[in-house]
Amino acid sequence: MSQSPSPRHLPAWFGERFPPSHGVLFLIMYVTALLFGRFLVTDGTLELGWLDAVGFVAAWSFFLMLRVFDEHKDFDADLHNHPDRVLQSGRITLGYLKVLGVFAIAAQLGLSLAFDRGFGPVTITWLVVIAWSTLMAKEFFVGEWLEERLVLYAVSHMVVMPMALVWMASMGAGEAVLPATVGLLAALSFCSGAAFEVTRKCKGKEEERDTIRAYSQIWGTTVAPLIVLVMLVISTALQVLLLRLVFDSVHWGWYAALAAALLLPAVTLHRYRVDPTARARKANEGAVSLAMLASYVVLLAALVVERGIAWI
Repeated sequence: MSQSPSPRHLPAWFGERFPPSHGVLFLIMYVTALLFGRFLVTDGTLELGWLDAVGFVAAWSFFLMLRVFDEHKDFDADLHNHPDRVLQSGRITLGYLKVLGVFAIAAQLGLSLAFDRGFGPVTITWLVVIAWSTLMAKEFFVGEWLEERLVLYAVSHMVVMPMALVWMASMGAGEAVLPATVGLLAALSFCSGAAFEVTRKCKGKEEERDTIRAYSQIWGTTVAPLIVLVMLVISTALQVLLLRLVFDSVHWGWYAALAAALLLPAVTLHRYRVDPTARARKANEGAVSLAMLASYVVLLAALVVERGIAWI
């Protein structure tokens, strides 16, 4: 049943659609990209300052903006498929989310300009990110055609992740030009993000609905988890390349950590293939999200171990 909209329901919307726990992943992604960008253009200890700390607001706002865009883009479909959600039940309106979106974009622009001390490479990189994000919100003006091609739809939307990581890395690089090796981090973000995207859109057999398209429908419950595993293996290979870039000689313990991060999703994905239930799907989401988190944590730990970190 529809309720009167009120701003007091915004915390409920955040809890449902943009929970605070997601901030942990966003923070790790931001700090990893920031320090990796700084690593690529400097020697010696990696230094952090107050602007770097405040810069997390820009990264968090970027992900909030994407959620707001998605809420607008998917409103009609979600009204049919998820009528009890805070937005669809009328407890808040799209107008409230538009205000959040404006503040999120303003925060990204303001902090990009602050890192540049004017207009420079950070802001230019951000403009590329915001341009692509806007096209995503409009589904590239071919929404009906794109929705019939789920894989192409996913790729076109996942491309924004490597763009965003390069933007965050440029915050760490400042006025310096990032070398091409930043592409390793961009590729890592794409592969790990794609693995999670496919995972969350693989349904249990009792969850399948004609109105919700899923990779488990397109590829089947046997092939879809294998594709996720392949993306995770590629992600692990990229992590190896990044470790070899950071260290002159990589200790075996780092390889053991990468193998351990890959083992859990390999097990849960196999179980889903054998018995594709909602419970198995949830286990996959948890395991793959941990593997995605580990992909950044390992690189972040390697940067700190190799260079050290100092607050200035």
